[in-house]
Amino acid sequence: MRIKEGFELREMCGEHIIIATGVANIDFSTVISLNESAAWLWRMVEGKEFTPETLAEMLMQQYEVDEATALTDAEALANRWVNVGIVAK
Repeated sequence: MRIKEGFELREMCGEHIIIATGVANIDFSTVISLNESAAWLWRMVEGKEFTPETLAEMLMQQYEVDEATALTDAEALANRWVNVGIVAK
């Protein structure tokens, strides 16, 4: 997986928001708000290949969370990112 070009994480009014930039993403009409941990993961994988397992490892290193919970949360997040079109498999 990889974050698609033209999507950036910005902080607006205390919220972490994914915005579309550039002509290629002109039809992007979805607002994606990320919580603190999802925004942290986004920053960690910008410009890199990653898997849900990669995200889970990062979560376990950064937060006190067990492997099963980390993997479940990471898979759900990665699937959401793919489904809304901001990450390519």
